Amino acid sequence: MRALTWQGTGSVSVETVPDPAILEPTDAIIKVTSTAICGSDLHLYDVLGPFLDKGDILGHEPMGVVVEVGSAVTSLTIGDRVVIPFNIACGHCYMCQRGLQSQCETTQVREQNSGAALFGYTKLYGQVPGGQAEFLRVPLADYNHIPVGQEYPDERYLFLSDILPTAWQGVQYANVPDGGSLGVIGLGPVGQFVSRVGRQLGYEVFAVDPVAERREMAERHGIRTFDLHDDIATELRDATDGRGPDSVVDAVGMEAHGSPAAAFAQAAVNVLPDAVAKKAMKTAGVDRLAALHTAFDIVRRGGTVSISGVYGGQADPFPMLRLFDKQVAIRMGQCNVKNWIDDLMPYVENPADPLAIDDLVTHRVALDDAARMYEIFQKKEDGCIKVVLKPELDAA
Repeated sequence: MRALTWQGTGSVSVETVPDPAILEPTDAIIKVTSTAICGSDLHLYDVLGPFLDKGDILGHEPMGVVVEVGSAVTSLTIGDRVVIPFNIACGHCYMCQRGLQSQCETTQVREQNSGAALFGYTKLYGQVPGGQAEFLRVPLADYNHIPVGQEYPDERYLFLSDILPTAWQGVQYANVPDGGSLGVIGLGPVGQFVSRVGRQLGYEVFAVDPVAERREMAERHGIRTFDLHDDIATELRDATDGRGPDSVVDAVGMEAHGSPAAAFAQAAVNVLPDAVAKKAMKTAGVDRLAALHTAFDIVRRGGTVSISGVYGGQADPFPMLRLFDKQVAIRMGQCNVKNWIDDLMPYVENPADPLAIDDLVTHRVALDDAARMYEIFQKKEDGCIKVVLKPELDAA
């Protein structure tokens, strides 16, 4: 089959690799019909190279049709249309029963002291082959799928794999008071959905992003947007009776703009020998924290900061005096995808499309065009906000 593979820092390519096979009786194989490039994939492209091997298959936002099932699979049949959550969970352990599928005790990557295994996401999370490919092996398949109907094209359902539940969880964790205000840092795909979810739930939403095309997309859906500048905290306080938003979601993560020292550290780590680089990533502070510090700055006293953007540094500096003084609550973590599906499916299957899911994708291309799209997405060129790869399309 054809699959997008990691070749080195800043280098990916689509290669011919062996088809996946049933390895356990609880496995299934899907033929991928759509798969997306996520902002988290850029962390692999730029930062997390020490935890990848050349040839690793990337991607964790796939959906498709079941083409093979293991002998122990009872809830799937060939031909079923499914979305695959990015976390791999069992559904019955202590953590899964508490809605913490990202901490599943059956698939936890204990040798790395990490949570549940993830598709296409480094040795830190199990090095499981990902979904930017023609076919995907799905472990524990009875639980690790979301059945969907035939009413809508793929792109209405596809984002249930990650970014839509990630956005929903980000807003839930933000603990916005009824009728309150929500700040959103970053208007990439997750930030777009965070903003729309917040507005749908009746909050006043203020979203910050330096990229004009991203602000314009959010504004189409009634979101009040702001360019990123040195005095953004003052501007947002002025818009909220001098206090700042009740809650803020950081939807950016480790590659924020405005962190030149950390950007240098990230680049330096990737030229070290792997063993040294892994230790540095696990013990040093190498994240670009500009977005996070902006969130801490703009949230009102006694408010909540919810972190949806991915961070990877172990010793990042934290402004403890300011956080303690402002009495800021913080909540964060990988999304527990399946915990939120029942909440989200009525929005997804609503013909009125209240979350404007149909207005997110800016680029639909063949799988063989994936390497080119990684570069465009990383550089925020060509108005690129969300890329969907279609294995059945011919390359441009």
